[in-house]
Amino acid sequence: MKGKTIWIMNHYATNMFFNRGGRHYWFARNLDSNGYEPVIFCANVAHETNRVVDIKKGNHVVEQVDTIPFVFVKTCKAKGNGLDRIINMVLFAHNSYFAAKTYAARCGEPDVILASSPHPVTMIAGIRLAEKFGVPCICEIRDLWPEAIFAFDKAREDSTLGKVLLAGEHWIYKKADAIIFTMEGGSDYIKEKKWDIAQGGDIDLGKCYHINNGVDVSGFDELAKNKILHDPDLSSDKFNVVYVGSIRPMNNVENILDAASLLKDNDDIQFLIFGDGSERERLEEKVKAGELFNVKFKGFINKQLVPYVLSKSSVNILNYSSTQYNWTRGSSSNKLFEYMASGKPIISTIRPGYSIIERYNCGIELENGTAEELAAAILQVKNMSKGEYDRLGHNARLGAQDFDFSVLTKKLIDIIEKIIVEDSTLEL
Repeated sequence: MKGKTIWIMNHYATNMFFNRGGRHYWFARNLDSNGYEPVIFCANVAHETNRVVDIKKGNHVVEQVDTIPFVFVKTCKAKGNGLDRIINMVLFAHNSYFAAKTYAARCGEPDVILASSPHPVTMIAGIRLAEKFGVPCICEIRDLWPEAIFAFDKAREDSTLGKVLLAGEHWIYKKADAIIFTMEGGSDYIKEKKWDIAQGGDIDLGKCYHINNGVDVSGFDELAKNKILHDPDLSSDKFNVVYVGSIRPMNNVENILDAASLLKDNDDIQFLIFGDGSERERLEEKVKAGELFNVKFKGFINKQLVPYVLSKSSVNILNYSSTQYNWTRGSSSNKLFEYMASGKPIISTIRPGYSIIERYNCGIELENGTAEELAAAILQVKNMSKGEYDRLGHNARLGAQDFDFSVLTKKLIDIIEKIIVEDSTLEL
């Protein structure tokens, strides 16, 4: 199977080109080292940052990093979740179809297409392109849309829009030659909808697979050593409670502030929050109003600085709303695996199904995720014996090895080879 060309379509892989990191960059790099020829299709406008790869002529431009071709497809700038983001999605799907045809004529057609969410339009484009080239399409589900839209009251499931979105989702699952869920219980969702063959549906669960998110462990270690953020708070002797990630309603960062308020008399504990998002300005005002001198918002940092930041933490907070989303099918947060690679204990404000933290015994999961529980858990970790503290960190680091992308890519290769063989058999 070596020598096969794998097209990876991810609207939001743009920053992976600049950061030289991320799920599909690491997949591509490991596919390349195993003799495959990966190509990544992504938007020319980076999501949220609006960093632009200039396209002077036509609908795409090709750039290369570390032997991996990136095909940047022309889109428009989009901030937030309004109409301009929908236009951005549709433009990517539309232009990627024509960019792919041009690229194929110049560089060769794919042997398989991996089309990745979060939004479903990319997967629709991937399926259509696979049909055009007569190759199999793998659809990768990293977020359950439209369930997330329903959970945050952007649409009702029983509305006309909700029914259309569900019908589109079902169509994608039916048409895909293989489905990869990043959450371990992804197939449970299909069963809940009664879309599987066993319940009279038309989706074969035999084509459903699971490949979690993960981390490039050696790359993490190299960045932690060489990409240093000079910040006196990271070098202080205080107990550093660190959160790295988006600051949006789903991330429930306000809960961390409430826990910090309960612990503000503990002068040797400080909360360091790295990231940006729609809630940041409001929460910074709350910190000022509450005189929470133990909380410091550090703002957005380059992803390459994250390993160093985590290496200076005392405990890492995996913080989500326990009520706004259904966590029973598991969680596959990117930052969980970076937290694990840092070798520090983790506190999670959710207790998901298929729990990785529980499996590897590398931290504490809260029952209800309240500020009181979080504050108590922070004190529990702080007051642990050195042996108990080190054991949690050691377990986290060992667990990260199982989610290294060299391991995860082997799982992807097995799926690719299987569906290529099945596709060639059907042609006969």
